[in-house]
Amino acid sequence: MLVTPQQAYRAVTSRDTRFDGCFVTGVRSTGIYCRPSCPARTPKPGNVEFFPTSAAAQQAGYRACRRCLPDAVPGSPEWNLRADLAGRAMRLITDGLVEREGVPGLAARLGYSTRQLTRVLTEELGAGPLALARAHRAHTARLLIATTELNFTDIAHAAGFASLRQFNETVREVFATNPTELRTRTTRRTSPRRLPAGTLRLRLPTRLPFDATGTPDLRLTPAVEGVEWRTDAGYGRTLRLPHGHGLAELVPEDDHLVATLRLTELRDLGSAVARLRRLFDLDCDPVAVDGTLGSDPALTTAVAKTPGVRLPGSVDGTETAVRALLGQWDPVTKGRAELSLLAARLGERIPGFAEGTEALLFPTAEVIAEATGGELPGPAERSGALRALARAIASGDLRIDEGRDGAELREELRRIGGLGHGAAEHVGIRVLGDPDALPPSDEESRRGAARLGLPNDETALREHAKRWSPWRSYAAVHLWRAARAERPRPEPERSIDHTPEETQ
Repeated sequence: MLVTPQQAYRAVTSRDTRFDGCFVTGVRSTGIYCRPSCPARTPKPGNVEFFPTSAAAQQAGYRACRRCLPDAVPGSPEWNLRADLAGRAMRLITDGLVEREGVPGLAARLGYSTRQLTRVLTEELGAGPLALARAHRAHTARLLIATTELNFTDIAHAAGFASLRQFNETVREVFATNPTELRTRTTRRTSPRRLPAGTLRLRLPTRLPFDATGTPDLRLTPAVEGVEWRTDAGYGRTLRLPHGHGLAELVPEDDHLVATLRLTELRDLGSAVARLRRLFDLDCDPVAVDGTLGSDPALTTAVAKTPGVRLPGSVDGTETAVRALLGQWDPVTKGRAELSLLAARLGERIPGFAEGTEALLFPTAEVIAEATGGELPGPAERSGALRALARAIASGDLRIDEGRDGAELREELRRIGGLGHGAAEHVGIRVLGDPDALPPSDEESRRGAARLGLPNDETALREHAKRWSPWRSYAAVHLWRAARAERPRPEPERSIDHTPEETQ
């Protein structure tokens, strides 16, 4: 855990919401586990024990509190801070890899044996990969029970359970109630109204403060027309998922984002939610970030003006690498026109949210690798580099996902993928959520540094940045925002009209 038992108990005593998702509290006298901010009476110190994950609490025989719903909180920021095996495994587990490939597949992705992986996760997190995946399935099931009218057989399938019986048993064990009672209780709390067929609406909790305006702007720089768009109140994009594809639109509201989803395969829900959370860095600890960066006089004003900045994440490793490659060839517009042209020529067209509209899935590495020179944008040298990158990804020589070791991924991006040092750093930040990587100073970073009174020489800036650790990536976001403050906000590339019936 990121906190000691003494700190954890103080957080429970003060009902500090900042720690929700960082750990859970097992109460021995009641046999339940709660989030730190649970409004119930604070238990005595001798009656509690703390766990880094819900799965660990469940393994110890505790069931989830019905009052505070400890799984309905932001995830732990620990998984991005930790670049070790446990952190990498947790990111893959939340993406649903165990449901798709089993524990052997997870171990193979991480380069360990199944036995080694199970031992490390049990020692570090209090539960093995199967138990961690089971807790993730239970969370997905609760989301579907509370926010949809799907029958329980469909929910069991969508959440990754092998059978309806396994689904019922897990719900009873984790939530101490059956699915019917859980639906009655949670729907009374959330009061969902009917949505168009095939459309889901979920709440994605986040910690405050949250830069709700600047975060979508960073995602839309550059925007890929048809793949992502700015809505009247938020951000939307297409998703390429393990079993199909989807559309997502996100709107900030109070301490959460409202996510409207349309998926071709409901079993992709868990992966979609995990990727959207990474896309907007919803598990960040903004108080810790702002506290460290704001203590530097050069950043004090920037942090006070824009608290709660987030790292722009990734939902597709191939798309992120292609963006970085084209961006290093055209750093002024970051390959904006070429990205949109590539998607228009090679992307898959799918129905948009509104009837009669279309959206685009970003092309796969296989499609780009097989494209002819005339189908790829830019001059021959650029299209050749793009094709080489795509072939490396398609062949498996270069794997870009959230389970990779950061140093290894960056080295392979440079050696195999043809990316420069700065482009490889950007991919690492976006795909892995690395909080402490300061990319090499490009024109935009130097301009932002100058506006904030920081040295714009790369060597001097890196020396100064040591005081920002372990949040140097977030400091880079402040540099980018300072540079872009000089320019007017760009018009949206494309907007797909969508106004589904709102729910509470």
